[in-house]
Amino acid sequence: MKICIFGAGAIGGFMGARLAADPEATGADVSLVARGPHLAAIREKGLTLIEQERELNVRVRATDDPSELGPQDYVVLTLKAHSAPAVVDAMQPLLGPDTAVVTGVNGVPWWYFHRFGGPLEGTRLQSVDPGGRQWEGIGPERAIGCVVYPAAEIAAPGVVRHVEGWRFTLGEPSGERSERALRLSRALTAAGFKAPVRPRIRDEIWVKLWGNLSFNPISALTLATLDAICADPGTRAVARSMMLEAQRIAEKLGVKFPIDVDRRIEGAAAVGAHRTSMLQDLEAGRPMEIDALVTAVQELGRLVDEPTPTIDVVHALICLRARVAGLR
Repeated sequence: MKICIFGAGAIGGFMGARLAADPEATGADVSLVARGPHLAAIREKGLTLIEQERELNVRVRATDDPSELGPQDYVVLTLKAHSAPAVVDAMQPLLGPDTAVVTGVNGVPWWYFHRFGGPLEGTRLQSVDPGGRQWEGIGPERAIGCVVYPAAEIAAPGVVRHVEGWRFTLGEPSGERSERALRLSRALTAAGFKAPVRPRIRDEIWVKLWGNLSFNPISALTLATLDAICADPGTRAVARSMMLEAQRIAEKLGVKFPIDVDRRIEGAAAVGAHRTSMLQDLEAGRPMEIDALVTAVQELGRLVDEPTPTIDVVHALICLRARVAGLR
């Protein structure tokens, strides 16, 4: 099967390297869409994956021009959420009649209300898909949800270091165990990942979003790590209030949370002195994923008539922080 990793940075490189390492086992013909020094290094020396004491180098086709690759069975999007609408046109050569697009992107996905049912069926979220660009240019029928749990980083151009985690949870918007989702799950499992196909992928999206919605902007505003945010009574209370507002929205949308808010906070605290992705982006001068993680929850709140007072305050602060830093 032909699998293109579009946005082969840290997470995409991690997935791509393992899929490409043993094509006989995975059945995957892997290609990467990357850019800049990272792409140049992959072309020259191959893609190197560092996992604890193990180092793996794979030769894999890599390009910044998707038209060189042709139609794929799967396109795995591992971009930052705010970058995804801008690549829809570039993706077109990769999309054949049966191509599935796997959305390994943080936050609320643009296809959220596809095969959702009820009065919100087909609703398009402007916060994550302005003008419906992904809905129209990709098509929600192609979408397979993916919740990304691993952490990885680019150690140097062409070199990805795996930090922790192995799970990429998959799920169809409809909840069915489709053959296309199961086939991808088998390939990822053969590559050494955990890749369950879940019937309620939106539940898993919300459990991860619960933390990202709150801890990410708080960390970017305070420059604090996860353990410090959870230990401080004030910031812990702000995070908890945001999470409870989000929970009320999600439950109105039919989501079932497998844990309560306090256990979720304790889980974050146990991670330790971790700098969230939003804090890392701020410090590196990169745009932050504000819309997919925070603005989208506001938009969903309006749709179900659920107020978001704490989220609104933090949203206003993080948006101004981004503008002052020249990142929005």
